[in-house]
Amino acid sequence: MVAREAPSGVVVIVFRDPAEVPAGFGPSVVAIGKFDGVHAGHRAVIDRARIDAADGAKVVAVSFDRNPLSVLRPEKCPPDVIGPHQKLDLLDRAGVDATLLLTFDEHLASIPADEFVRRVIVDALQARTVLVGRDFRFGAGGAGGPELLERMGAEYGFHVDVVDEVRAVHADRRVSSTWIREALSAGDVQTAARLLGRAPSVWGEVVHGLKRGRELGYPTANLSADLEGFVPADGVYAGWLVDVEGGRRTSYPAAISVGTNPTFDDVDARQVEAYVLDETALDLYGHHVEVRFVERVRDMMAFDGIDALLVQMADDVERTRRILR
Repeated sequence: MVAREAPSGVVVIVFRDPAEVPAGFGPSVVAIGKFDGVHAGHRAVIDRARIDAADGAKVVAVSFDRNPLSVLRPEKCPPDVIGPHQKLDLLDRAGVDATLLLTFDEHLASIPADEFVRRVIVDALQARTVLVGRDFRFGAGGAGGPELLERMGAEYGFHVDVVDEVRAVHADRRVSSTWIREALSAGDVQTAARLLGRAPSVWGEVVHGLKRGRELGYPTANLSADLEGFVPADGVYAGWLVDVEGGRRTSYPAAISVGTNPTFDDVDARQVEAYVLDETALDLYGHHVEVRFVERVRDMMAFDGIDALLVQMADDVERTRRILR
């Protein structure tokens, strides 16, 4: 068990195994799902759980440290919208009292659905209500679903609330992680933000780069290659760099570059780097930061020399300043 301080200052609890849940922890209202993105549809489930727990029960999110498909069908597993650290933070902000973040491996995948219900929902969390989406599946072979939960709820004394999908009125389409990935792949961070209910973001450690931005007068914070979150299409974006080191949150307006620096053609892998507006002496090396994408400024392109690049970078900064005003 780990106690974490959420951005609001409230201490929340993270369990990594049902055995970590202390005796007498419940009663609880449990929301179960992948929660990849913790998007508007996921928060509808959590909001319903909070209403059901209004008389004093704890709200608990049960989720997984990775997409189950990464173990069950890795060739069909899409990239994650968010990583585990981001998921815990966003579930905190959504209002849960605790999260049980299970390690999804071959052992967990082999547990029969009815045993999962007894071990996790009944014995560990003493659930009074369980909330899931209509297409939720669990247990070995995906044998469990809302119908099994309802049968076992009648036996063990918990109620099952199946939450209908959330649809976007403007597109008549279900809000989903798939749709968010499509938008981000196209660089459409504004559509992704509407579906998420927040700006899409990545999270990682600031590391040393080639320092070319500093040489050009635009020092950037370069994120490590093992960052969390779905990186949008190559281009330049207006957004925010949020320094989360030490539990504090300090936000800086930033022009964000995603890509491989085609003008110099000396970067092998895509990278995310953020220039904090009007800051040339900010030292963020070794800090963990969140980079939030607000609006796409332009495509990534190669320029005919440094002078042309500098003119464009100055324009990028001014456009970013206007967008974030």
